[in-house]
Amino acid sequence: MTVGDDAAHRVHARLDVLLAERGMTLVDLSEKVGLSVVNLSVLKNDRAKAIRFSTLTAICDALDCTVGDLLEIRGGP
Repeated sequence: MTVGDDAAHRVHARLDVLLAERGMTLVDLSEKVGLSVVNLSVLKNDRAKAIRFSTLTAICDALDCTVGDLLEIRGGP
């Protein structure tokens, strides 16, 4: 597998879980971090191919979590 292969993409966002635990919606999070609901939805539904560190920081600040709480690696090599 190479870096560009879709099969190599094993990082998954746990945004749906974190939002549910906090009783928040994507709209609530969107207002807190200044990102569109559409962009957050892409991340929430595991369709994101990349994410900026500034976006990670803003989401983690808004949800009071760490990057490790937000992202996980599934499966093995």
